[in-house]
Parts: sequence; structure tokens; C-alpha cells
Amino acid sequence: MGKFVVVLVAAAILSFILNDLLGNNSVFMQDNNVGEINGENISIPEYQQTVETQERNFSLYANRPVAESDKASIHDRAWKWLITQYAFSSQYEEVGVEVSADELWDMLQGTHIDPTIRSFFSDQTTGEFDRQSFMQFYQNRNAANPQMQYIWQTIYENIKPARLRLKYENPLLMTSFVTDAEAMQQYHVETDVAEIKYLYVPFYSVSDSIVKVSNQQLQEYYNKNKERYKTEHLKNIEYVSFPIITSSADTAEIRTEVDEIISELKTTTEDSLYATSNSDGMNPFGRYHKGTLPFELSIEIDSLKKGQIKGPYLSGGNYVVYKITDVYTDTTYYAKARHILFKTNEGNEEANAKALEDAQRVLGEIKNGANFALMAQQYGSDGTASRGGDLGWFSTGRMVKEFEEAVFKATEKGLLSNLVKTDFGYHIVDITELKTNKMYAVTTVERSITPSDRTIDDVYRKADLFKSVSTGYTAFKNNAEKELLEINVADDLKSIDRFVGDLGDARGIVQWLFRDASEGDVSDIFEVNDSYIVAVMTGEVEKGYKPLEKVKAEIEIKVKNKLKAEKIAADLKAHNGSLDEIASAYGEDAAVNTSNDLKFSSNSLPGVGFDPYAVGKAFSLGNGEKTEPFAGENGVLIIEMINKTVAPEVADYTSYKSTLENSRRNSTSEKISEAIEEYADIKDKRYKVY
Repeated sequence: MGKFVVVLVAAAILSFILNDLLGNNSVFMQDNNVGEINGENISIPEYQQTVETQERNFSLYANRPVAESDKASIHDRAWKWLITQYAFSSQYEEVGVEVSADELWDMLQGTHIDPTIRSFFSDQTTGEFDRQSFMQFYQNRNAANPQMQYIWQTIYENIKPARLRLKYENPLLMTSFVTDAEAMQQYHVETDVAEIKYLYVPFYSVSDSIVKVSNQQLQEYYNKNKERYKTEHLKNIEYVSFPIITSSADTAEIRTEVDEIISELKTTTEDSLYATSNSDGMNPFGRYHKGTLPFELSIEIDSLKKGQIKGPYLSGGNYVVYKITDVYTDTTYYAKARHILFKTNEGNEEANAKALEDAQRVLGEIKNGANFALMAQQYGSDGTASRGGDLGWFSTGRMVKEFEEAVFKATEKGLLSNLVKTDFGYHIVDITELKTNKMYAVTTVERSITPSDRTIDDVYRKADLFKSVSTGYTAFKNNAEKELLEINVADDLKSIDRFVGDLGDARGIVQWLFRDASEGDVSDIFEVNDSYIVAVMTGEVEKGYKPLEKVKAEIEIKVKNKLKAEKIAADLKAHNGSLDEIASAYGEDAAVNTSNDLKFSSNSLPGVGFDPYAVGKAFSLGNGEKTEPFAGENGVLIIEMINKTVAPEVADYTSYKSTLENSRRNSTSEKISEAIEEYADIKDKRYKVY
């Protein structure tokens, strides 16, 4: 029996060891890669090292540490850099593109200076490359400070890859060519204007019950438009939220603390020091004038006295208490005004006389009752015009002398009877608040009304209990209904996504989904935006094409709209006459609209929405011509051309040609990248570590 027990124990230990070595989490069985690029595995350490390099580069250039909000873009840059290394480099080798040592030196100090180096070592006045300054740095680069050495090393390491990319793409980019006819056509696209009248019947005016869609029609549409449904690997989830909300007990507890703070504020002599130590806010002490006092104090400004405690007030989820530490007069004055500026130009007497005449006329209109803000919006010539001329509060020393004297010498609020002349022009001035030098030193203590640890624990326990009894999708759904929890849906999530449904940034859920989850699996508890989240995976679509069943609802709408369009068009064709007469005969669902300034470059029609096809149909018409009923993006239209104004020919279309050439080259460059990345068969599994 003893030997038998020993054998059993030995077998159990061996089984445990083998499971540890060969199980899914074993170092022997675990996939240590975060992806594959052009047949090359990208290991976790290599990826993490690339990310660290990008983080250092970011910190040096931004001159600040990497924040959490920066990390997503940094991870993307690191992945792009690896794609360049493994996908693009092999293409360079295949076509024989290289950068010689002589060429590299030429880019450093020869006739083809690298743009980044040129920007770093250009004369600030002339913009010219300062070769002497660069050579002085280059010869002494090893003696530069560590930050500058690292920046230089980063620049230097990127010079060669950038030139390789340029040399590889240029043979294709330089084939981009725009004819004179194309440039002229672009000119007309941007400048020709049409006045049209159109009848519009939206698809939704026909009830879905009237059109019946067969499975054969759905399949035919799917087969014809299959490329639209090409997809990456996608996964779907449903999730419930357990919000972490402050309880009434939490609020009462915090209010008790605030009452203690008020008592201590009354006796302390170190107001600002006390507030700094006891406030959750960012501004425990400040000096204010009438225009900058916190709102709660500004409405009691006439009764404020030194030593007063005001509050507590509820503001933005906080209790706020103020102590008036001091009330005093300052040597600086503050005032508030608005103005209308009529600009003058030195040396242009005729224009200046016109500005004076206009200013005097508008001043007279305001004196006779015209609205100052509206006149400022109409006639103002500086940045204040859009806000009715309002300058806000300003202090002595901020404005030009003549303007400042006019404002700070005023003894009553209101419109100044005379114009104010400055170097900028003629000003109409309205004093909205008289000068004041009365100041208030205010101590502010804020206490955030936040959930207590007890409340947070209670919410977590609810989420944990829900998770523990939700052993699959059916249980998840039933338990959510039983607990009256709203089930949210987030479909078509990709492995690189950060945002989930209406949760915002929830990268942890995406990681779980692609790293660990299978259909029906219920997640652990995630904390996202002051809520605990429990999710369940509901399905997935492998890379390739979405199956018909996954896009059936979307296709059904498309096919129904096609059938509705046929019915609407047939009904419209049954009526004759003008557009108004046809619309009247069709019924209240038909609307007639006009557009007086339609351009071919437009993508939408008023009352119709996005519909570039309809815009194209409109410009195919001659004056007085009318289309047959046709299906647009959102409904059926009949368009009548009232008048098409063709822009006059110009002598030179060079600017339009340049715009088209740049657009085509940029497009070509993007397509080259897309083609190389597609050819490289990239598999992105960064969700393992990020």
C-alpha cells in the first residue's frame, strides 16, 4: 500500500510539472511574439524596446515626460517603424535601392541637405542653411549635452531610411502627370455655379411593409458588392456597467468634514497654508478684482468684509468654502469696455477719411438706439467683432495710451460721446464697468464629493457577484434582466481598438477579448470611467469577408431602398407638368427645393443631404433640361437645371495643375504604402502586451 501511495504521489507531481511546462501559460508553449511582418516574427522584447525608443524620442522632442494619453500614438509609431524595417526594407533590397556613404555625407553638408538638418541649422533671420554652424556642431557633437546628443542620434538614424523611401517611391511619384485639359476641368469643378430646382421623395416615405425582399435578392446584392464587406478579424461583446456613485451617506460624511473645515478656517491665521494642506482644488489662494471674483462671491460683492467665511457652496461636484482673507486697494486699476474699431492706414489719407466718416456715422446710429453688439459684428475690424466688440476686463498698462486714458478717466458707464483716435484707427467705446482698484484676497477650500471606500467596495461586490453567477451568455443576459441592468452592445471591435461602445478608452477589455476570450466567455471586472464593467463575448468574424448573415440587416436596407426607388420613380413618371405640379400630384411626401449656388465640388444638396451622385447628375444637364426620376443616396430625385454659369476661361491653369499633381502624388504614396503592407501580410497581435 505504501509503494502504491508513493507511486500515486509521484504521478501527481509529474502531472503537475508537465502541465506547468506544457500548458497554455508555459514558457515553452507560449507564443512570445506580438505579430508577424513579411514573414518575420516580432518578439515581445523587440517590440517593447522599439516602444521605449519611441517614448525617449517623444520626451526629448516634446520636452516633457510621456503622459498616459500619449501612449496610444507612441505604440502606433513603434509598430509603423517595425513595418518600415521588415516590410519596406525587403522591397528596397529587391529593386536595388541603396544610399551610399557619399550620398549620406552629401545629405549632411553637401548640396542636398536633409530637410530636418536644414531646419535645425538654418539662420533664423534669412532661413538659409548655416553650414558653418552645422560643421561646428558636427565636429564637437560628442561633447554636446546628453539630450542634444540623443536628438542628433535620432535625426541621423532617420536620414537614411527617409532617403531610401524617397528613392523607392520617386519613380512612381514622378509618373504623376496632369494635362492642361484636366487642370481646366478642375478649374470648372471649383468655380462653375448652377442654379437648380429639384423634387425629392425620401425612401422612408414608403413603408417597409410594402416592399418584400427575397433571400435570392440579398444573395445577389452580396455577391455583387462583396468587396465592401472585406474585413479584419472582428469580435463582438455585450457588457453591463456598475456605476461608482457617491451615496447619501458619503455626502453627509463629507459635509461633516466641511463643517470642521469652516470652524478651523475661522481661527487659523495662516489661511493660504491651511487651504493648501486641506483643499482638493488647484487654487487654494488668489487675488481677485470685481471682474474675476468667483460667482458666489461676486453676487455678494457689496457686503464682503475681511475675515468673512462664505459657503459651503455646491459647485461641480465639490463643496467650496471661501474666506475673505483681505480687502484692499491696489495701485493697478481694472475696467471693462467694448469697442468698434475702424482701422486706418498710414499714408492713405483717402482711406483714413472714409474710416472717420464711417465711424462718426455708426456712432450716431448707436446714439439713436442702434444695438452696439450688432453694429460691432457688422463694422468691427478686429478680433472682438465676433463677440460684439467685448474687450472684457483689462488693467492699466494693457491698452494704447489714448484708449486707456479714455476708459480710465470715465466717470460713468455707457457710450463715450466722442470717437477715440489711436494708432490703430478710430474707436467707438462703450464703458461696461467703471475702473476699480479694490482687490480681494480669497482663500478657497474645496472638498470633492466622491464615493467612499465603503461605497466602492459595495459596488465591486455587486459586480463580482454578477460575474460569478454569469457562467455564459444565457446566464449573463438573464442575470442582467433580473438585476434591471442595461445591456450595451459593441460590435466589430478590432484588435488595435482602444474605444469600446460608449465607454471611451477601454483598451483592457479589447486585450481580454483578443487575448483570452472565446464566444460565451464572461470577462473579469474592468474599471472604466468610474464604473465597473463586466462583458461577454458574443461572436466574431475571421479576417476575410463578413458572411452574408452578419451583414444581412445592412444589405436588406440597401435592397429595400432599391425596390422603393423603383416604386417611387414609377409613381412620379405617371405625372406630367412642372416639378411643383408633379410633387402636388404625388402627395405630401414629395418636396421641391432650390439651390442657387451649387458647385460640382459639392457633395450634398439642401434638404437631401450627402449625395454626390445627384450633384453630378445636376451638372450633366444643360439650361432648361430635366432628369428622369433617379435614385440618390437617400431618396428619389428629379432635377431641373435653371441656369448654369460656366466660369470664363483663364490664361493660366498652373495653380490647378499643381494642386492636382500634389494630390495625385500624395495618393500614390499612400497606395504604395498600402500595397507593401498588404503584400507583407501583417499580423498584429500587440494586444498580448498592450
